[in-house]
Amino acid sequence: MSVMRITTHQNFIGGKWVDSVTGRTYQVHNPAHTGQVVGEFQTSGSDDALKAVAAAKEGLVVWSNTPAPARSSIIYKALEIMGRRADEMAETITLEEGKPIADARGEVRRAMNIMEYAAGEGRRMFGYTTPSELPNTVAYTVRRPLGVVGIITPWNFPLAIPTWKIAPALICGNALVFKPASATPLSAVKLLEIFEEAGLPDGVLNLVTGPGGQVGNALVESPDVKGISFTGSTEIGTELYYESAKRLKKVQTEMGGKNAVIVLADADMDKAMGGIVSGAFGSTGQRCTATSRVIVEDEVYDQFMEELIDRTSKLTVGDGIDPSNDVAPLSSQNQKDTVMEYIGIGTEEGADLVFGGRALSGGDFDDGYYVEPTIFAGVSPEMRIAKEEIFGPVLTVFRAKDLKEAIDISNSVEFGLSSSVYTKDITKAYEYINTVETGMVHVNAPTLGGEVHLPFGGLNASGVGQREQGTAAVDFFTEVITVYIDHAAEATERARFI
Repeated sequence: MSVMRITTHQNFIGGKWVDSVTGRTYQVHNPAHTGQVVGEFQTSGSDDALKAVAAAKEGLVVWSNTPAPARSSIIYKALEIMGRRADEMAETITLEEGKPIADARGEVRRAMNIMEYAAGEGRRMFGYTTPSELPNTVAYTVRRPLGVVGIITPWNFPLAIPTWKIAPALICGNALVFKPASATPLSAVKLLEIFEEAGLPDGVLNLVTGPGGQVGNALVESPDVKGISFTGSTEIGTELYYESAKRLKKVQTEMGGKNAVIVLADADMDKAMGGIVSGAFGSTGQRCTATSRVIVEDEVYDQFMEELIDRTSKLTVGDGIDPSNDVAPLSSQNQKDTVMEYIGIGTEEGADLVFGGRALSGGDFDDGYYVEPTIFAGVSPEMRIAKEEIFGPVLTVFRAKDLKEAIDISNSVEFGLSSSVYTKDITKAYEYINTVETGMVHVNAPTLGGEVHLPFGGLNASGVGQREQGTAAVDFFTEVITVYIDHAAEATERARFI
């Protein structure tokens, strides 16, 4: 009987692959086949995080003084390497996170788009000049890197989310300590390999795997870390923001969502249905921008429900590595337990379970964390399944008499990440745009994603701090310095500033 060889992966600190100070490791398993070990990773502690911070301080000296266009060349090189390794990266994502391989390939493409955009910003690190109110004075602004920045990322997009933080942070001249989600560290290891091969100087990008309570807290508490970029749960993000603010760190948090789609009577039903089904059940519903609520105008409610159930029934569930499957396993036993708990809560609250609701078993299903796509109808806004983030393939459906009531339902949760309306009425579309309380608004399109050159983020419990992506990312990862130069040949009377 052959023994499966398990690869032990190390931290990356100061340009070297090293074991953790703790001497401990942990295993990550394939959520589709839980007996398959993806790899073994370092169970790092605060000492490892602080070693990485010290290495980043040294790397910062070199990197911050490297001209931004030269930084670009390294990121472009990393982009080329990722292109060569794209299939491998996609398979890694599916192997450790579980999502369908088509979604994983899309994630790799998105990571590459982000790198391409960030590299281009190396020639657009603009300040501005402005007339001074003083004679013989030149006034302008320049951008400087924050310094050492902590990057803390979730498991559901183990490549794209780290990349959309790391690439802009690097082009701005920062040095980084990257703490990936404990559930999906292999994608992070391979991302570090790519930057290492691209020639990033030692200490500029450091990787520390392990529990957030140790590694993440050390980054927040270190006086040498000047900024934190976090994506994850609202509970942890809120605490991290509070602790960082106490220490006057610059911080951005992208947190939970409870995204709603409004379907009005005049909607293109086929277009709406495609966006809703993919938004709710694509990536097994494990996206912060996933569609978790649908609010349907009374006039078309019955037609909508019939079509929704029909389309959902045709989805195939199975191992994400098989491209024929639409819905893959949940990422972990904990996620499966959480989803099943919420399905039970929805039933107890009196919602009508019209499709799904089962944990799948038998055959290959016994090896993974499978829950079938689930739809609740007859949902009211006060129910827990209507308000709380489930993060799985569960869709709740509401009735509304008109657009105003639909918007009221959409705005009735603490989150405000993404939302959508399907309508052919331009007046109603603008009424929705102007009154819905989300950071990203879609018309006749799914709640999903966002383009790399535009800001990404939400309102209320969905996020605090500056937006991610686009020029907003440059704003976060730099400090603006205002410069005054008096070029008079001799001393002159100067105006007094208030």
